[in-house]
Parts: sequence; structure tokens; C-alpha cells
Amino acid sequence: MTNSLRPHDSQRTPLPQQTASTPPTSRDEEAGQQGTTPPAPSTPSAPARQKPKQRDAFFDNAKYLAIVLVAMGHSWEPLTDSSRTAEALYMTVYTFHMPAFIIISGYFSRSFDMRPDRLKRLITGVAVPYLIFEIAYTLFKRWADDDPTYDFSLLDPWYLTWFLIALFVWRLSTPIWKLVRWPLPLALAIATLASVSPDIGDDLDMQRVLQFLPFFVLGLCMKPEHFQLMRRRAVRIAAVPVFACALVFAYWAAPRMNSAWFYHRDSVQELGAPPWTGPVMTLALFGCSIVLVSCFFAWVPRRHMWFTVLGAGTLYGYLLHGFLAKGSRFWGWFDNEWLHKPLGEIVVTVIAGTVITVLCTPPVQRVFRFAMEPKMAWAFRKDPAEQARSRTTTAA
Repeated sequence: MTNSLRPHDSQRTPLPQQTASTPPTSRDEEAGQQGTTPPAPSTPSAPARQKPKQRDAFFDNAKYLAIVLVAMGHSWEPLTDSSRTAEALYMTVYTFHMPAFIIISGYFSRSFDMRPDRLKRLITGVAVPYLIFEIAYTLFKRWADDDPTYDFSLLDPWYLTWFLIALFVWRLSTPIWKLVRWPLPLALAIATLASVSPDIGDDLDMQRVLQFLPFFVLGLCMKPEHFQLMRRRAVRIAAVPVFACALVFAYWAAPRMNSAWFYHRDSVQELGAPPWTGPVMTLALFGCSIVLVSCFFAWVPRRHMWFTVLGAGTLYGYLLHGFLAKGSRFWGWFDNEWLHKPLGEIVVTVIAGTVITVLCTPPVQRVFRFAMEPKMAWAFRKDPAEQARSRTTTAA
């Protein structure tokens, strides 16, 4: 089977009609999540006060469905050595689930600039959770894997925390991508160069940061009408045979292709491939990912569903399920032979989907909000412009 070099660790609601003059707010940018701003009570003195933005069901639905696929993919990884079907599903899902997340993150980073309130939000919503979970994961590995000497390293993201570092770097670079004339070709060129540059090393998982960069930049370049195009009936119909062909191709490729290509964390030299495969695989995988992401978005519901509210908690589910995903390996849960049978694979898939769903629920969000969305007002100086806005609002 595939040899992975480093195993894994009603009524429709229309899409938001945002234009360049009304970009997403800073709350909308948090880890690809559009923020939830509670409605302010109406007052007689402010009858014309603008209503706060509401969450869009499409993006919440997309994030929830993508995080479910992330969890299922992690549960399939230990099964890929004994099941060609599991390997085919694994490769297909890995082609598009993280690219879909990253594109959404880029889309909701379009308004990011160096304004103090947005920088604060970036620190409290991305950098601080990275520090907390990097330490928590290290302590967990020391205990669960019986490895008390495992070192702390803030420069070497462990398992899932790479996404937070990547998001931090990508978002800080947003003003640059809004400045250059051809952002997507430039990002693809950077990703291609990274794929043939083994000297980049593992610090801050820069290979992943650079190789996944084109998806973030693509999200920055997208507009609401692009998502509308993917919702056309013709696209929805075409998505079915396209996904079917992808699964058939993945089933054929499973014993012939190294699934580490889909992780985007190694150079071609580290994968034991000739240098010319770097540009070819970078562009080929980017094209395949975009096709499958488009098919995925085409079938995401636009109306409010029972799971729509869970879209606000996908980053919670993403980081928290890592403890179970890694713990299942440390504790040998997949050593049971029956899990490698078809029925066992189905059970594992259902359990993964159920667990990640629970971890995205509002009660779990409330419990872990101190780590994921800390206020930290004590850590920042008062911004004069923000104080002036606050005084103006109070006076009104």
C-alpha cells in the first residue's frame, strides 16, 4: 500500500452580496469564520442604526462538512495499509478538504489590514491558541505516549497546530497579495519553488505554509459571485460524475502513489522524487484540488440546516479532536483486527463524524473559549481611534 513518509500524525439563503466597499469585518476573519455579533438592542435614539451582519449559512455549512471530512480522514489513515478502498477515500478527501478550509479562510481575510483591532484579533484568535495547544499537545504526548522527555518546541508545530501558524503568516501577508498585480500566479510560483527546496526545513512548518499558500491567495481573490457560479445546476450535476471519476482514479493510484504528496509538508527530495516532479505535482494537485473543491461547494446547502450552528465551532473541533486522533494511535485502538474489516471501517467513520460534531457544539465552545477566543484586554494598550469611536457610540 502507499508508503506515507510521516503518517498522520424551506427557503434558500442567498450568499452575502459583499462588494469591495463592504468587505468582511475583522470578526469575520477569525480562522476563516465569519463572526457572530450579537444584535444590539434597538433604542428610540438610534432608529437608523445599521443592523449587525448575520452569519451566512452557506459558509457555516461548508466549514462543518469539511471538518467532518477532516476527522474522517484522520480515522481512515491507520486503515490505509490494509484497505485499498480506505486509501482511495483517504486520497480523494485529502485532495480537497484542507484546500476548502483555506480558501474560506482567505475569502474572509480580504479586509485584513494592519489596523490595531484586527491585529489584536489575529493575536488572540490565532497566535495565542497556537501557543496554548502546542503546549497542551506536547504535554499530552508526554503522558499518552509515555515519552516524558519529548521536548517543547514552539518552532516545530505538532500535528494539527501547523494550520494556526500558517493562518497567522498568510493573514499577515494579506496586504501584499492585495498590492501585487498577479497574486495567484506569484503564489503558485512560490509553492513550486518550495516543493524543490529541502533547505526550508521544518521550522514553523514552512513547507506547508508555502505549498498551501495558493489556496489562501485564491480565497483572497474570490468574490461572492464566484460562489454563486459554483451553485449553478449544471455544476451540481457535473459534480457527481467528477467525484465518481476521482474515486476510481484514487482506487487505481492507491498502491502506486505516495499519499504524502497530499500533505504538502515535504520537498520532492524528501519524498525521494526527481526535482522535475515538484512543479508538475504542485500544479497538478492544485488543479485537482480546485476541481474537487468546486464540486464540494456545489453541493453545500445554502439554507439553514440542523448542523449550521456548528460551523461557528469548527476550529474548536479541529484542535480538540487531535487529542483523540493521536491518542487512538498511542493506545493501540486500531490494533483490533475487526476495525480493518468493512464493518469496522464503517464504525470508525461514524464514530469520527459523531465525535467531531460533538466537539463543535456551543457547550464545548463555551468551555474552551478561554483558550480559543481569549479577550486579553489587559495585554493591549488602548487605541486612541478605538477610544474615540467608543465615546462617539456612547454619546449617540
